[in-house]
Amino acid sequence: MDNGIQQLKALALAHSRTRHPSLPEEARCTRNYTDKTANGLTKCIIDYLTFSGHQAERISSTGRYLDKSKVVSDVLGNSRRIGSGQWIPSSGIKGSADISATIWGKAVKIEIKIKDRQSPDQRSYQQAIEKAGGLYWICHSMEEFLNLMKATF
Repeated sequence: MDNGIQQLKALALAHSRTRHPSLPEEARCTRNYTDKTANGLTKCIIDYLTFSGHQAERISSTGRYLDKSKVVSDVLGNSRRIGSGQWIPSSGIKGSADISATIWGKAVKIEIKIKDRQSPDQRSYQQAIEKAGGLYWICHSMEEFLNLMKATF
């Protein structure tokens, strides 16, 4: 287990102790954190920032699905679903980062990348954030995130 995940687990235990002081130590547990997947790393970073007293939230930009199908019955009484649906684009900005955080009063946008690369929309979003005075980080692991935290704050 790498150092970043160990630090996060220690923070999670400390957070559990302050939130539930009467809980016996042998009953305490933390979630199984991993930074090997995009969802796992996103959860790690959000929990680390939250347990450290900062604000962080996941930004979802997938849009929503409109179901245009309907259920019909045939002459034998069997039900079938016919038709299809469609995705409606999100109302958010194209290329938004995965995490929006406020760390020590500074706006930080964090893009999670495990195997993929930045899209052109993400690059232009990064330029807009940096032009406005915010910070934009691209993180591939919990260790890299902690290094960015140490170097910046």
